[in-house]
Amino acid sequence: MATVSAALAPTAVAAVSSLLAEQKSECKTPKNVGLAASKGFLTGSKLQCKSVLNQRCSKRTSRVTVTNVATSEPQTQTVKSARKDDARPVFPFTAIVGQDEMKLCLILNVIDPKIGGVMIMGDRGTGKSTTVRALVDLLPEIKVVEGDPFNSDPEDPELMSEDVRRKVSEGTQDLPVIYTKINMVDLPLGATEDRVCGTIDIEKALTEGVKAFEPGLLAKANRGILYVDEVNLLDDHLVDVLLDSAASGWNTVEREGISISHPARFILIGSGNPEEGELRPQLLDRFGMHAQVKTVRDAELRVKIVEERGKFDQNPKAFREAYKESQEKLRQQIFDARARLKSVTVPYDLRVKISQVCSELDVDGLRGDIVSTRAAKALAALKDRDEVTAKDILTVIPNCLRHRLRKDPLEDIDSGLQVVEKFSAVFGFSQKAA
Repeated sequence: MATVSAALAPTAVAAVSSLLAEQKSECKTPKNVGLAASKGFLTGSKLQCKSVLNQRCSKRTSRVTVTNVATSEPQTQTVKSARKDDARPVFPFTAIVGQDEMKLCLILNVIDPKIGGVMIMGDRGTGKSTTVRALVDLLPEIKVVEGDPFNSDPEDPELMSEDVRRKVSEGTQDLPVIYTKINMVDLPLGATEDRVCGTIDIEKALTEGVKAFEPGLLAKANRGILYVDEVNLLDDHLVDVLLDSAASGWNTVEREGISISHPARFILIGSGNPEEGELRPQLLDRFGMHAQVKTVRDAELRVKIVEERGKFDQNPKAFREAYKESQEKLRQQIFDARARLKSVTVPYDLRVKISQVCSELDVDGLRGDIVSTRAAKALAALKDRDEVTAKDILTVIPNCLRHRLRKDPLEDIDSGLQVVEKFSAVFGFSQKAA
């Protein structure tokens, strides 16, 4: 039907054009009509010609319209159905095969955001970005002030914007509170500094004549996750912005006479390929944990990964439905671990040994000690325990210290293995016994 309609359409248009031309020629005033012709006669002739023209054209036009409607209706229905499913489906986190180290680091940071984020480095095509974006479905809900662009916490003054803190201190009105999922903000490599930090609201400046602040990505990422893909290719000036915000937990913007500060505490997650360049040591130290991702070598496991991806591409909705139960189970496990985290303790002798490992490995600063303790507590909470064991520390300490060691170009041993060997010497704990 569509082919026939397409073929008839030019003919119908030509016919209508020819008819219009004929009627215009018929309706022209005859040359033999003198200047003495009455105005009423001319007006009546025009109205008569116009009426006849409309009648004939409506008949032809109706025929053409009927032909076109037959082809346009299915197109309209297709567009409507496509708009319903325009959301990009996300690969389920529990469906990801292998890469247990990377998945564990991400889950521990969701349980305790104060760990400080994850740096994921590995070969291309190993599912780094897929795994990070799959984390969205597992993120728990948090309490925020409704309408606040900074995701302010209504109970913690350190996580409130200046406007919310002022309203709380005055106590003149009750703040509307809602529950929303933790945000995950993608930081593109081509982003400008104004888009990241925030800038002047041009619309209000032009319409109202006032200087107003337009929040950027750091404001949106507050109390959430900031993900930077190919972080080792990020421009230096944006790296400096991230360093300042990650260190202080606040973002200060100075623009055109406006000075504003807002909380910017986020979980910084970066991914990259070491072949494309190394990170600056200042930025690398800001990441709480470091996960190395390697290409799967087992043939059967590779086939399983390919099959799972093929099923997802063929029918994303059905594939996600098949993993709905496992997703919900892991989400509940994370929720319970977040609630149990405050009650988890680390025995004093284990804390001393953690610091001893960091000291003997010549780790600069105390971030290694703090992160290793926090990560071990988060792992114990995930395993439904109230006390950290040496096995918990062994599981997380390579990821917490690997990227903090001073690199020796003549050393051929992996930095993670160095951490494990030092751990075994200090704790008297064999990895085989785990």
